[in-house]
Amino acid sequence: MNINIRRAENRDSKRIMELLSQVLEVHAAGRPDLFKSGTTKYSDPELAEIISDDERPIFVAEHDGVVQGYAFCVFQRHDKDRNTPDFTTLYIDDLCVDEKSRGLHIGRSLYEYVLRFAKEQGCYNVTLNVWACNESAMKFYEKCGLQVQKIGMEKIL
Repeated sequence: MNINIRRAENRDSKRIMELLSQVLEVHAAGRPDLFKSGTTKYSDPELAEIISDDERPIFVAEHDGVVQGYAFCVFQRHDKDRNTPDFTTLYIDDLCVDEKSRGLHIGRSLYEYVLRFAKEQGCYNVTLNVWACNESAMKFYEKCGLQVQKIGMEKIL
């Protein structure tokens, strides 16, 4: 299978917004108290700004010329902290594969591309967060070799 991974461009915006909607619906189903169904994480102008920002690269995975997935990333620079050495993390803010294209190894290809990119950029690590209600995503990341770094906890009042 031919998967092409590249930096997102403005021409990808419509398709990225469709995929952002799919992700939001997964989160809204799992945590309707925190996510509003029928919305997306970013507006069109916000997405355009992110696409042009080298500190927040977005990568898209194309299959047969159609964007089937994306990875939103953010460089987190940890320098001049008193209690840690200087290092840079590439944080995966969002990774999505179209629900109709899952099982084609697009997600794995995107993730491995991000790892190579981070290494080329001199990053110390790659991190991400995953919602506890998204069990399929947790299983996917575990298969990719990610390990728990820290655990967020809450008490709903």
